[in-house]
Amino acid sequence: MSASDSDVVVRAADVGTPAVQGAIGDLMTQAVASGEALPGGTTEISPDGTVAHVSLPLVGDGANAESVRAVETLRRIVPVTVGSVDGVTTDVGGSAAATKDATDNLAQHAPIVFGFVLTVAFLLLLVTFRSIVIPIKAIVLNLLSVAAAFGVLTLVFQHGLGTPLGLPHTTGIVSWLPVFLFVILFGLSMDYHVFILSRIKEGWDKGLGNSAAVEHGIRSSAGVVTAAAAVMVAVFSIFATLSLVDLQEFGVGLAVAVLIDATIIRAVLVPATMKLLGEWNWYLPQRLSASGGSRSAPPAARPAR
Repeated sequence: MSASDSDVVVRAADVGTPAVQGAIGDLMTQAVASGEALPGGTTEISPDGTVAHVSLPLVGDGANAESVRAVETLRRIVPVTVGSVDGVTTDVGGSAAATKDATDNLAQHAPIVFGFVLTVAFLLLLVTFRSIVIPIKAIVLNLLSVAAAFGVLTLVFQHGLGTPLGLPHTTGIVSWLPVFLFVILFGLSMDYHVFILSRIKEGWDKGLGNSAAVEHGIRSSAGVVTAAAAVMVAVFSIFATLSLVDLQEFGVGLAVAVLIDATIIRAVLVPATMKLLGEWNWYLPQRLSASGGSRSAPPAARPAR
């Protein structure tokens, strides 16, 4: 069974008193009895006798579910043992605790990051293209490409499908990677999307019907989008050859996401959805239009071509 280190720091006026030492002994006994800690814990006392460092090996590898459960159990035991002694303060640290705390912090703040990015993207597209349909569709398609990249990343590393290619089989994805990839991938996806939509909008403003404008936009942007995607996929794929698992996951996630986004999303779903929606693509409710011009008119106001 693998083990991860856990550090319990005990502070008191004198950690060598029988009460504190007895509580430390109870802590180690209860931790091992819970099954979440392994025998072999050690205690070190600072020269001035005010700090005791209790090192306990926990089950798990420091990042998996076993480690998380072990840290949670240890943090329940500490307050009722050494933490219950008058004048004693405690802290629980170590590799497993640091990983758990970092993961919890990311999980707590990730919705804020996601919400901020999605809100800003919606408002910018709404103002730029004078349409309420385009930003909603853009966000849905971008989220689809990001979710697909996350799925491939999980299959390749967590489920071991990348081992024939020399990629490691991990117990999970690095905790910081989903938020980091989401921000980068959403920016790259939006860059593609705005570029293509700008070409389509040019055709629409010139008087082309929706279908003709979509064809014009896809045709005029295909070369640039394909070339840019090929360069990025090649560069990001290099990260998969590095020795650090974090960078391997980072490179594979970016490469797969850009590939999916530039092919399935931009070359298939974007034109398909825009043709299916027809003139609804350019619909902006009258109350959202500052000018009250024809751009906020119902879709039937312009004949299709």
